[in-house]
Amino acid sequence: MERNIILLKEDFKGFKIGEFPYDKGHTAMGEYHHIVNEGYAGNWIDPVCNYTYNGCGASWIITEDEGRHFMEQMRLINNKPHKTHPTLMTGDVHWKNYTMSAKVRLFNTSGCTGIGFACKNSLNLFVLVFEGGALKLEYRHKQVDKVLVSCPYQYNCDEYYELKAVIDKNTVTCHVNGVKMLEYSSDRLAKGGKAVITATAPAQFTDVLITVDADTDKAIRISRQAYEKEVLARMQSHPKMKLYKKIDLKDFGTGRQIRFGHLMGGDEWYIVLAQGQRRVRRDDFSHISCLTAIDLDGNILWQKGEPSVSYEQGQISCDFPLQIYDIDGDGIDEVITARNFELMILDGRTGEVKKKCRMPLSDKDDTEIIGVPNGIYSFDRINADGIRICNFSGKDRPTDILIKDRYCRIYALNSNLELMWMFRSDKNTGHFPYAFDINKDGYDEVLCGYNLLDHNGKLIWTYPIEYDHTDEIISGRFMAGSNEGHFACVSGTQGFFIGDYEGNILVKDDIGHAQRISTGNYCPEKEGFELAVVNYWGHQGILYFYDSCGNPLWEYENELNGNMVTPVNWDGNGRDLILLNANHDRGGLLDGDGMRCVEFPDDGHPTMCAEAINLTGDARDELVVWDYHKLYIYTQSDGKQEEAYAPVKYPHYNGSNYRGEYSYPDESYLV
Repeated sequence: MERNIILLKEDFKGFKIGEFPYDKGHTAMGEYHHIVNEGYAGNWIDPVCNYTYNGCGASWIITEDEGRHFMEQMRLINNKPHKTHPTLMTGDVHWKNYTMSAKVRLFNTSGCTGIGFACKNSLNLFVLVFEGGALKLEYRHKQVDKVLVSCPYQYNCDEYYELKAVIDKNTVTCHVNGVKMLEYSSDRLAKGGKAVITATAPAQFTDVLITVDADTDKAIRISRQAYEKEVLARMQSHPKMKLYKKIDLKDFGTGRQIRFGHLMGGDEWYIVLAQGQRRVRRDDFSHISCLTAIDLDGNILWQKGEPSVSYEQGQISCDFPLQIYDIDGDGIDEVITARNFELMILDGRTGEVKKKCRMPLSDKDDTEIIGVPNGIYSFDRINADGIRICNFSGKDRPTDILIKDRYCRIYALNSNLELMWMFRSDKNTGHFPYAFDINKDGYDEVLCGYNLLDHNGKLIWTYPIEYDHTDEIISGRFMAGSNEGHFACVSGTQGFFIGDYEGNILVKDDIGHAQRISTGNYCPEKEGFELAVVNYWGHQGILYFYDSCGNPLWEYENELNGNMVTPVNWDGNGRDLILLNANHDRGGLLDGDGMRCVEFPDDGHPTMCAEAINLTGDARDELVVWDYHKLYIYTQSDGKQEEAYAPVKYPHYNGSNYRGEYSYPDESYLV
């Protein structure tokens, strides 16, 4: 049957000459903010972000010659922070049995340039490319590029070549300028998927055409309708979101730099929002410029510092040194923070200083400090990068404070702000050390990057990893068939891994830059607790879902950044859902089958930040979304549930942008 039904016909005439939308700062904001790049993108998505592109402009530009428009890829480096393939993606996962063609010109023949198809996500696809003097059909998955078939081919930088892939069920035939060159069969091809253009060196693309026959077009529409029907059915089986609070943030709005606590004692919740400024270099030495405490109606309790609406300079992706916790045990939460090189304990009710001390002095030899730009630490005193509440004193409840710099030294202080110990790491400390009592002796141990320390700051063991840093850590008895606890970590270019409490790595998956992680009872019918992981730098925003032992189950890509993968107790029935982001069309909550099951309403709500926390009368979670101007809180539409399931989750007093999230039935699973 003739393939005369057009799925896509793209000559890029709909684009104005200029840059394809991109993050102009090439920042880490999209790790946990939903950022929308401004500009016209047509039917295309750029799923690649890379901090090494900072100052280098757009990856893709639209050019013109004699009335023709071209999409050009402009990157040269594709091995930092790990293997990356600049890519533009189009279509949907329901596409199958299609013919794809495009005209390409290699401005630099040393790269890898071509088209991709049967794309489940931007790190799971087939590509037909010119590379190394050959035409190659490759299968790319995660960080592995496997050449399936190839043949020598002479190409140059001056000519245009029409690449064409014809997918017929489980077989693809590959053509150049109308001549069949390669053929390959795989069941993965029959599953179909999106399409891409891709290049690792400057190259030019135009006249992209994707066609199917009438029967396939009908099958695609039926498949898409069936999927949408299933999504709708799942959404109808869960409570919808109901707006609970709407708060005007006036001039004290911020990104994901807020904490929740009981500033007046009792059960009523309050919010502290922190604004900040960069110092010296990017986010390396940011400081808090203003703290604002409000109730859930937006009334200001107190403010410390001067608020600002200069949000661009406040777009900071690091953690701020800020926690809310009853450190002195008087029943009222204090605000523990650092400003102006002082560590302070503030009265939660008024913001007045109850105790303070100067931050520790920096080491004299800056050259051995990990993570220091240009080998020079910028200040004589430590600039606090984060705070954690711990129990190093062996008391009935945590009363100690852990502070860290970026990324070498950590300091333990007691509730009187007296230094207990200091550890200078030989490996990157990561963003947010993880403390809990592993050996049940009444004292916390702390996993500091790859190093485990005892409650005196002495090294116990280290994981056999030397590079990059750990972004997030979780622990507990999540693994089926085991009574032992385990760590699960996401460590940037070192991927996702599960390790035991003795320093041994049991499972490792090289998914690119692993960024966020959670565990929860996402599939109650399965043993143990499943793990959700999302990546960022490189091919961003792909969610990888594993069983409790780290075996891959499925992958999901919503083509958006800022996916939180936080477990949400939405129904109160023991089944956790996965928070993506606050985007109405493709965000919301995902279930353990990888299906969207709860959506945010189309009501103009902010979408930049999202958090799950139990704020109202029953045990179920609310969803808090905000940007620099307003904050919305959503609860369930079915009213209070008196007997709702109440899982144990990460304590509010250890808030962080870099904490893994967990949801367990009770505290026995934490060790």
